[in-house]
Amino acid sequence: MGAFHAYDIRGIYGVDFDRTTAYKVGYFLPELLGADEVLVGRDCRVSSQEIHDALVQGICDAGADVADIGLSSTPMVYFGTANYGYKASVQITASHNPAQYNGMKVSREHALPVGLDTGLGQIKAWIEEGRPTPVAAKRGTVREKDIHRDYIDFMMKFKGDYSTLKIAFDLSNGMANLFAHEVFGEAPEYLFDTIDGRFPNHEPNPLVAKNVGPLKQRVRETGADVGVIYDGDADRVMFVDEKGQFVAPDLIIAMMALYFCGERGEKAPRVLQEIRSSKAVGEFLEKYGAELHTWRVGRAFAAPKLREIDGLWGGELAGHYYFKDFFYSDSGLLSSLIVLRIVASLKRQGKTLSDQIAEIAGYCNSGEINFRLEDKAGAMDAVRDHFAAQETPLKLMDFDGYRLEFADWWFNIRPSNTEPYLRFICEARDEELLRAKVAETCQLLEERFGAIRS
Repeated sequence: MGAFHAYDIRGIYGVDFDRTTAYKVGYFLPELLGADEVLVGRDCRVSSQEIHDALVQGICDAGADVADIGLSSTPMVYFGTANYGYKASVQITASHNPAQYNGMKVSREHALPVGLDTGLGQIKAWIEEGRPTPVAAKRGTVREKDIHRDYIDFMMKFKGDYSTLKIAFDLSNGMANLFAHEVFGEAPEYLFDTIDGRFPNHEPNPLVAKNVGPLKQRVRETGADVGVIYDGDADRVMFVDEKGQFVAPDLIIAMMALYFCGERGEKAPRVLQEIRSSKAVGEFLEKYGAELHTWRVGRAFAAPKLREIDGLWGGELAGHYYFKDFFYSDSGLLSSLIVLRIVASLKRQGKTLSDQIAEIAGYCNSGEINFRLEDKAGAMDAVRDHFAAQETPLKLMDFDGYRLEFADWWFNIRPSNTEPYLRFICEARDEELLRAKVAETCQLLEERFGAIRS
């Protein structure tokens, strides 16, 4: 049962969960969410069909019906859930994880995520206690539902004029292949634009630098204005500038103000960032009078928070971007449509993507550093206390690990919700200060807690 996490159900298929788990998730889901019909989609992974069949059997054995949309990106499932008014949906996917992984992302009405604390924990408990799964007197039925055209029509409302842009896409052999050529046409350069759940060219995780290498090279070779790379289920997207440099995903949160506040003229928007976001985001958004909110990492927390604050948009360091216009959910396609509008507008002004990012960025960043250790809580407290004793923080956040902000630097230290790591990220006004703070943290964690940096 190690596949149940804060955000979703995910693990190595056949090791962390199996078809019996998928069946029971399907069986218990209609009762959990009060649904008489469940929308189901799946990604292209080799194991997805088997999980799909078990999940659907469980739903039908419980007496509920299934609306099967077939191969789908995760945002397509969110769209289908909210647009057609379903009370429950499941996307079978392991998102950005390697090919041997799989899982299920569960949503309730309005495409709100179902996490461990909002329903998945109950299903886990029912499975662990061996709750019976008798077949209903009247089994549910399965019907195929094609939502592709409605989804594309919805997204095309956000498409701008990209005719002056040279664009390179890396579709990662994943679910972005369902729409990229249709939406963007044949003019762009495309890498890995066939669906293959074995992910033969690179793992579908754009946060790993080597996975972005082919896109960087193609951007430089072709003189592209921008490179775009999606993860395996196309809920995340990241960008490469015209120099072939990776753009920090949190800075894109700030840049989106050029569309929402510039092009659309939105005034004083509410914007959501997560606890690891650069201070540069808030500093850039100040000029637009934005009301910036900071919250926990992960869709299970971000999507409900954006709805709670009635935010216009928000984002995460992992490349998820959330929009009020998209049912307060995240979409890699919608994010890329907006960013490409901005890049096209910049080009008409004689500016490049790297020019704009340079205007936003104001800090040197360590990137996220992972430590493997046993006492995560004790280690986090020790790092907090160590630096707070040296200087009183200007701000302290304690809702997802700790974030302490000082005059010239800040850090966040938090436990991973999906992997056995303690994660540390730090920013400073100059490289010397950054290196010093990172070294100090590493020494503390290694000497007192036996941490192994990975």
